[in-house]
Amino acid sequence: MINRRALVAVIFAGVIWMGGVHPVAQETQPPRFTILLANDDGYEAPGLRALADALSSIAELVVAAPASEQSGTGHGITYRQPIMVRRIRRADGIVWYAIQARPATCVRLALEALMEKQPDLVISGINRGANLGIVTFYSGTVAAAREAAFLGLPAIAVSMGGHDDADYRATATFVRRLVQELRSRRLIRSGLLLNVNVPAGIAHHFNGVRVTRLSLKVPGEDYERRVSPRGQVYFWNIYHPVKDDAEGTDVHAFARGFISLTPLGIDQTETTALDAFRPLAQSLGERAIRR
Repeated sequence: MINRRALVAVIFAGVIWMGGVHPVAQETQPPRFTILLANDDGYEAPGLRALADALSSIAELVVAAPASEQSGTGHGITYRQPIMVRRIRRADGIVWYAIQARPATCVRLALEALMEKQPDLVISGINRGANLGIVTFYSGTVAAAREAAFLGLPAIAVSMGGHDDADYRATATFVRRLVQELRSRRLIRSGLLLNVNVPAGIAHHFNGVRVTRLSLKVPGEDYERRVSPRGQVYFWNIYHPVKDDAEGTDVHAFARGFISLTPLGIDQTETTALDAFRPLAQSLGERAIRR
């Protein structure tokens, strides 16, 4: 009968002779899906917290948001002044950055200087109040998402009618499901810029989801003339949002209790006008040369 210890020694010697003992390769886990969160209502806004709570189970999160409210700042940027950043690590382990800057700059700074790697997705919101139609050009929420799209990253802007806490939580749950569906359908890729508007009352009822185009109706603006106690004349802006529009627009869907999903683009070129302007450019160029 062969001695067991002798047999093990022979096998081990054979392994050494054939090139040594090689450790078994460890299986490496794929990097976790990463989302950068931003907004224009400020880092303490309830909509941002609701998003972080809802998405933390499916992604690694980093938050980069303005230190104070920046609503209506559009795609303004912060420059020619120091950009102060405060890093906050909360009990949930998510890293939050409170940044003294416009929403678009918050996103750009996070992508260029604060994050160790590029995120898989950027989400801006949940904004307090809808961002429909022409208002998307004024919105800091949409601008934060658009800034990411400038750099080729997929981005989503999320806005909600009203400001009920239950609605924030329900909207955040919807966004989590949206992200999961986009991932499963492989729609999270460069070029994605999606504007999402959720009607008030989603915690209790909503009529469904519609893919829409941007309404081009211009909101109303009145400027009421007033006089200060010291006799200084000033004007007070009174805003009138667009209440309804043609079927197929984001305003129409939102007004009827539907969540609207509006794919946006970066290129603002009016391509149908290019041919009409080429003769003009040639004529202007020839006259300039003659002079």
